[in-house]
Amino acid sequence: MNEAKKKAATKLKTARGQIDGIIKMLEDDRYCVDISTQILSAIGLLKKANIDILNSHIRSCVTNAILEGETQGEEKIEEIINIIDKYIK
Repeated sequence: MNEAKKKAATKLKTARGQIDGIIKMLEDDRYCVDISTQILSAIGLLKKANIDILNSHIRSCVTNAILEGETQGEEKIEEIINIIDKYIK
């Protein structure tokens, strides 16, 4: 596992802990705004983990595909464009 994936895994584990905490907050009938704040925090970590993964992908897979040839590079670029499109929706 490369460094970017390790960073992403750490963020995802932290988000998992936050989600467990959010579920406990719901079960304890905690204040809705506090719950919402924690949900937004978990979403932020998920987004950052995704950026780590995409960064790694661009710097390794996409770069290698471009160096290998036009078709492979174009396919990888199209994949990234599709991910970005999903990300901004």
